[in-house]
Order: sequence, then C-alpha cells, then structure tokens
Amino acid sequence: MDRIKQIVVAIKTPSSRRQPPMQKAAQLAKATGARLLLFHAITQPLMIDAWSMDGVSLQDVQKRWKASVMKQLEKLADGLRTDGVTVECNCTWDFPAYEAVVRFAEKNKADLIVAERTESKRLMPWLLRFNDWELIRRSAIPVLLVKRTTPWKKAAVLAAIDPLHTFAKPAKLDTAILDEATWLAEAMGGALHVVHAYPGAPTSMPLRGVSADLSQSIEKQAATSARKALDAELEGRNIPKARRHLVAGHPVDVVPKTAKKVRAGIVAMGAVSRSGIKRLVIGNTAEQVLDALPCDVLVLKPSTFKARVPEKTRGTQLVAPPPYI
Repeated sequence: MDRIKQIVVAIKTPSSRRQPPMQKAAQLAKATGARLLLFHAITQPLMIDAWSMDGVSLQDVQKRWKASVMKQLEKLADGLRTDGVTVECNCTWDFPAYEAVVRFAEKNKADLIVAERTESKRLMPWLLRFNDWELIRRSAIPVLLVKRTTPWKKAAVLAAIDPLHTFAKPAKLDTAILDEATWLAEAMGGALHVVHAYPGAPTSMPLRGVSADLSQSIEKQAATSARKALDAELEGRNIPKARRHLVAGHPVDVVPKTAKKVRAGIVAMGAVSRSGIKRLVIGNTAEQVLDALPCDVLVLKPSTFKARVPEKTRGTQLVAPPPYI
C-alpha cells in the first residue's frame, strides 16, 4: 500500500472550514501512510503603486499576505495532525491557479493531486478556461477531482476502460487505470468494478438497408468482440464477472449510468488531452463524462504525457492603476 507517498491538496479557500478535498485526501493518507502537502496559490492581482501610498513596499504586502494564508493552512493542518496524518503547508504568489498547482506538484514529485470540482452548468465547458478543466488537461500527475462533500465509506471504485481503443486512448493507459482503481478500492475497503462502453448496432432500429436479422448478428458480433477484449484486459485480475460491466453505447452515457448503478464513490478514467479546432468543436470525451458523473473522479494521463505548464513561477500578478481623471 505504498503506491502513493506524496499527495498535493489544492486548497481554494484557506479560510473555509469545509475542505472536502482535504478530508478525502486525509482518508487516503491514513489508509496508506502518504504525506499531505496542503497548497494554496495566491492569485490576487495587486495594483501597482497602491501599497506605496501608505509607505509599504510590495515585498511587505506579499510577506504579510503569505503569513496570513500560512496561518490559515496551519490551522487546517493541525486538525489532521491530531488524527495521525503527516501534513506540510505551502503557499506562493503565482497565477493562474491551475498552473501553480501543477508546478508545485511537479517540483515536489507528487504522486497525486486532489482538488475540488467546481459545480456549475456550462453550455460548452471545453471552450472555456476553468481551473478544474485546465488542471486535468495540463497535469501529467493523476488528478482526483472531488465532486461530493460526504466522506467515503467503503467506497466502490469504477474503472472505465476501453480495451478496443475505440476512443483513441493508448493501450497502456487501461492498465494504469486498472492499477490505480485497484489500489483505491483496497485503500478504501470498497469493491472494484470495471465498465467498458463499446459501439454496438442498436437491435431495435435496424441499420438502413440491413435486415433486422443481420443487424442483430452485427450487434452480437460486436458484443462478442468487446467481451473478448475486456476479458483479455482483465486476465489475471481477481474481478468477479458480476463486477465486469459490458455496455453498448457511448462512454458519455454508459459510464455515468453504470456509476449510479453500482453506487460508485470514485470513477477512475483516462484522458487524452487534445488541442486545436477539432477539440474546440467536439470537446473531450473525458470532460463530458466527468461533467455527468455523480461521484468523485480520478483522471489519469498516458505515461508519455508531459506537464503543459512553464516551470518557472509567475510570481505576483501586477495590474496598472486606472487612469486619473
């Protein structure tokens, strides 16, 4: 159970008493002995010359602000330490927040990032730059996005894999998803389920120019191929047939429905970051699934993926004062 040793917890609001990501990261830490790194990026812009009016230097402002944040973080950490969790607090002036989190996690060789998923209804979320979306797009380190505030209680873990590689995910990514999902299920004392959404011809609506019998035959062949691929991927893993869910359909529909069916506390899934016009138009399957899921989500990237943020911190965000009238 030493798979995860360093967990970075992205703290959005240090003054808040409710910190679901921190509490769930603490559950993992207690189960595995991992160390928690509480991190907050101070992204508040400072107006140039505003502080000098009181004879205070920029360095003084930064120092006082950082000290205030560290005090709040230490207060959060003290509650965890009394429960036997090893915690370290960190904050820095840096922006945007998602870049700062990835930079800090990479620098500290973290094995996992735990962050809060901001819930809101978005028309086309892949067109916008929100911290939670950008975090999963840019981080090479696995990201656990916390969507539910309630603690895990023997949480069932659902691993969403694609052994047919219909959605262009690398073959080794499925192995990583299964490994991490297995680890999570063991750590939380919950059951491990696996779901594979495969494209199948709908038997209730025969294909144009194809008889109903032939349509059913195509559907049966698709299911058989998908079953063989799934069983081959799970060979050697102790996962009962009742927990192997093979469902015809698109992952955007299948994964959330299966998660509800098995009452999953966590869904482990992969994401292949895309860029360019194609991604702007069709979005990303992982993002659409994530938005529809009723539970927390662990997102993994291919081993070849590299963090897409500059290595150097940006420091304080300075803005010019409004023109005098």
